Amino acid sequence: MRFANLQGRAVLVVTDADGVDRAVDIERASDGRLSSHPSVYVDLANHPLLEDVAAGVSAGAWPVLDPALLGAPVPNPPKGLGVGLNYRTHAIESGRELPTEPHLFGKTNNCVAGPFDDVIAPAGRDEIDYEAEVVIAFGRTCKGATEADAWSYIAGVTAGQDISDRGEQFRLPIKQFTIAKSYDTFGPTGPFLVTPDELADKDALELTGVVSGEVMQQANTSDLIFSIPALVVWLTQFMTFGPGDLVWTGTPGGVGEARIPQRFLLDGDVIETTVSGVGTMRNRVVVR
Repeated sequence: MRFANLQGRAVLVVTDADGVDRAVDIERASDGRLSSHPSVYVDLANHPLLEDVAAGVSAGAWPVLDPALLGAPVPNPPKGLGVGLNYRTHAIESGRELPTEPHLFGKTNNCVAGPFDDVIAPAGRDEIDYEAEVVIAFGRTCKGATEADAWSYIAGVTAGQDISDRGEQFRLPIKQFTIAKSYDTFGPTGPFLVTPDELADKDALELTGVVSGEVMQQANTSDLIFSIPALVVWLTQFMTFGPGDLVWTGTPGGVGEARIPQRFLLDGDVIETTVSGVGTMRNRVVVR
């Protein structure tokens, strides 16, 4: 199933006979048995009924989906975490040894933005960087997962950006990863939340990041140092996760800070982030 946040309402995205995406309002299609809030589809307890709804709808009876009206699939995650240096190419370009365990930082919920929202770069901060990522959303209480059952806790996968202020991130005397990656709008996600069973190979997702028409990042999640199941196992040793919790799983090589010359985001840049089976986000950079 594919889900979306359409102007604050939960919708199931279905394709009609002509290949056009339609927006099925979940509350209306379920005759009020399910909520209109996007949190409804990130809770795996609701998925059996959602599958019934999906099986019973006539796609052509619902309005054509307008992507411009989409918000973040999970607009207010209870918690968000990012994983640093989780692609070999990014660790190498950063001049660091390959990590032996995941390196984590916070992505606070105020940073979450929609798939076509502007990314607001504060004026005077001239080292704002892009990081294309695959983002996972937990769908049920998870503590002590195993690699064998890790995917069963995941409600869906989406595309994301971990926008970062490198000047703040590496500022001495104390490096500030969480705040530098959690400014308002620094975590756009979308366009859809896609259940793992819909993906051709959930462990080999193509990820591409483009800035103003130039391909900057390209990778496959099969190249992750710590796979998505391995991340779920490691994280849930220490923390309990629940429906709506998000994890940005890491970015591949090609970030602006590591390029020669460096390429930081400028006013008017357009960031395109694509995950195979999920779709493409387009976020314009606005310096304000």
